[in-house]
Amino acid sequence: MASVTASTTRQTLQEPDAARAPSAPVTAPVTAPGADEAAPAEDTSQLAQVPSDKPRASLARRMGFIAAGWIIVLLLGGGIALERTLTRQVEANFDEQLEYQLTAMIASAEIDSFGEVWFYRSLGDQRFLEPGSGLYWQISGEGYEPYPSRSLWDTPLNLRGPEEGEDFNSEPQFYNSNQIPGEPVRIVERTVILPGSETRWTFAVASATEEMDAQIQQVRSILIWSFAALGLGLIVMALLQIRYGLSPLRRVRAAIQKLRTTGDNRITEPLPAEVQPLVEEVNALLEHTERQAEEARMHAGNLAHALKTPLTVLTNAATARDPDLSTAVFRETRTMQRHVDHHLARARAVGRRAVGQARTNVRQSAEAVRRAVERLYPEGRLDIAGSKDALVAIERQDLDEILGNLIENAAKYGGGSVFVTIDPDDDDKEPDSQLCRIWIEDDGTGIPEKERKRIFDRGARLDTGKPGTGLGLAIVRDVAEIYGGSVTLGESEDLGGLLVDLRLPRAG
Repeated sequence: MASVTASTTRQTLQEPDAARAPSAPVTAPVTAPGADEAAPAEDTSQLAQVPSDKPRASLARRMGFIAAGWIIVLLLGGGIALERTLTRQVEANFDEQLEYQLTAMIASAEIDSFGEVWFYRSLGDQRFLEPGSGLYWQISGEGYEPYPSRSLWDTPLNLRGPEEGEDFNSEPQFYNSNQIPGEPVRIVERTVILPGSETRWTFAVASATEEMDAQIQQVRSILIWSFAALGLGLIVMALLQIRYGLSPLRRVRAAIQKLRTTGDNRITEPLPAEVQPLVEEVNALLEHTERQAEEARMHAGNLAHALKTPLTVLTNAATARDPDLSTAVFRETRTMQRHVDHHLARARAVGRRAVGQARTNVRQSAEAVRRAVERLYPEGRLDIAGSKDALVAIERQDLDEILGNLIENAAKYGGGSVFVTIDPDDDDKEPDSQLCRIWIEDDGTGIPEKERKRIFDRGARLDTGKPGTGLGLAIVRDVAEIYGGSVTLGESEDLGGLLVDLRLPRAG
């Protein structure tokens, strides 16, 4: 068998219906001249992205800002909460001392024969006896002059007394006051009725807040310096952790630089588990790139080797002034054209495979090919059966090229009937196979078993009486193998002719 010729292709595509089919195959039967050459250029333009000059944010700087921000926020919130707690504790201790003095003073007070208050025992703190000492007491009652401590000297306190509507203060009342010039004080007072008297007496103890303020200031100073040192230490620790934690990335960068300088082709340095997937992907990319480069070198070498013999023949014929030079030129240029077409088809398939994972509906591609082939062979019959939803991981243009060559050959060399089955339901098929099977059967004479392997060689043709280049099956095999598929030949049990078993990877 052989593929359809380029002249037949152009004749087919000049038909109006074929031109309207948007999914026509890219093989000789269904591809417009120059269409395949334009497709790779499109993909190349998409891949060749110009790197942006905009500076990218540093990962270490970003992590450092986040860590420093959280440390500052947490320490600031914790410091404020702790400062308020300690401040309230200092104030509570201060108030407790004042209340103790007030309780002792009330317990030591009695009513004398004149109805006035006096202490039957002296108060323990000597500061009550020293003028301006910062600790004061005072007793006030209705109809009586205020009775101050000696430390107040001649500056009595203005006490609040019971609130309006109350007979006396059942609980001590605390408040701050600036009654004494230049000396803020905190006052605790309580109104009681002593035994033997009906007068409501208000006992008060006042103490300068200078000592309490000094303690609070000391607490705040300790908190500020300790939390600042703690925050600085945490930030330094976070930065060291970031530097140490990101060191594997620097090792990956150094390993990649080493690849360029030493000629190694893999990163073999042991790295942490979090970075190892990245290394594996880089190694996979390197392997893919090497495979692509090797394929490119192989294609270039094969093409150069294939063109060398025809060029040598033409050179020798021209040097010897061969009278059949025109015939030799025509024959050898056709040979060179076959080689160029074959290697271009492989190069296009490799390029499209590298762009990304494709998803193509097999039934839609087969239907498009059938419309084109029916115009070439209107007397024939082409049926398609099987799955309508089968998807394969191959570009639509490459699938059209494969099916176009196979179906065209079946129609050309068969007896007139072609049957295409997508995912045939046979006993050998695995229900969850990763490969989609496509059968192309015809009712022709088939191919002898000993010739089925040779027919895939470039330029191999069994029937030279029909036009063709002998590249169709070679292109089908190469493109299928590029995508991880395969193609084999057998004998059709239903039609009696050739059976082409095409297997392509399913789209995930």
